[in-house]
Amino acid sequence: MTRERIAIAPEAPDEANRIAIVERARRRGFRRFVVPAGSTVAAGEGEDVAVRDGDRLTLAGGGDPIPVQRVRDRDGLERVLDRTGTGATLAIEWTGDRVIPLENAVARRGSRFLLWTFARSASEVPAALGALEHGADRVVVSVRTVAEVDELESVLESPLPTALSWTAAPARSVRPAGVGDRVLVDTTSLLRPDEGLLVGSAAAFLFLVTSEAVGSTFSRPRPFRVNAGAAHSYVLMADGSTRYLAELGPGDSVLATSHGGRGRTVRVGRIKIERRPLALIAIDDGGQERTVFLQEAETVRLSTERGPVAVTDLAASVPLHGVRLAPARHLGVAVEETVVER
Repeated sequence: MTRERIAIAPEAPDEANRIAIVERARRRGFRRFVVPAGSTVAAGEGEDVAVRDGDRLTLAGGGDPIPVQRVRDRDGLERVLDRTGTGATLAIEWTGDRVIPLENAVARRGSRFLLWTFARSASEVPAALGALEHGADRVVVSVRTVAEVDELESVLESPLPTALSWTAAPARSVRPAGVGDRVLVDTTSLLRPDEGLLVGSAAAFLFLVTSEAVGSTFSRPRPFRVNAGAAHSYVLMADGSTRYLAELGPGDSVLATSHGGRGRTVRVGRIKIERRPLALIAIDDGGQERTVFLQEAETVRLSTERGPVAVTDLAASVPLHGVRLAPARHLGVAVEETVVER
């Protein structure tokens, strides 16, 4: 769920507040707007602005006006779908049910036409973007106050980090580290065997701890789970910030990724913290030791040059996959300062 498919419709009663909403949205990365007739809001560079006059949308860049179809029931939906031609844009404003009929519209759309829908508030946006996985091509969201821009942003997925610096560093040692509190992260998504979370004792190097999608001789696969490490460990969030594993909670967006692959946002369903035997894995990162504490178990795996390897099978000298990040952090956000972590 990203900003690219969102168009903000400022619905404050006066133009000054509508402009304030648009300016706030621009600062938060939104680039598409639907404004009322007579508004002074103009499209900036890289922006799309449509003007709504009654039940008609006119795009600032030209093209045929888009009629807004109000749909209340099944028969009304069938009528507008039947008369929408290939290559057209269908804009639907729901006056009754909104989720199931949108799914029906998405199923009928295929690649024939573009489907726009309207959301009355930020809370309706996830269902509109995710209907039948693909959702509407554009969601026009009513925003009445500047504060509602921030509310809208909170329900959208954050931009993924664009420049993960992957490397492989040889394990220096693998040794028991006593009993400690380890954190299971159960996500609301199913992960591949090579996907996992980026975790480590220092932000300068995060190890790729893979999911439990494979299981073991004595346990079934749990592809939604990453046995991520000790409570103090950093984990990379979807927006590129870091957080301590013990601080995660339901609904948080974390970055799931495979080695060298494109990451994706997944949501935390729950975390479970239990006391378990830990292993301390240390690597040699250009002369600097970096560590991660993981539960000593066959289902806990690190990404290596030969695929995911269980902590219990890991040996010194095996190259482990990870990413390098800016080492200095303030409340999880990278900052420029001198820092030494051991």
